[in-house]
Amino acid sequence: MASVCEVCGKGPGFGKQVSHSHVRTNRRWNPNIQRVRALVNGAPKRLNVCTSCIKAGKVTRNI
Repeated sequence: MASVCEVCGKGPGFGKQVSHSHVRTNRRWNPNIQRVRALVNGAPKRLNVCTSCIKAGKVTRNI
């Protein structure tokens, strides 16, 4: 599944994982993406949405 929010466009963040001996390796922080049924132009559609958008009410859930 794509780790990009279809509402706000939030994607993974990149950085380094630093061990005790200070060896640095690449790592990524993925956003919390959930697959939800939402109303888009009055019709239900499945979207990949981050939980920040769900909590902020940017998505109208269709149950």
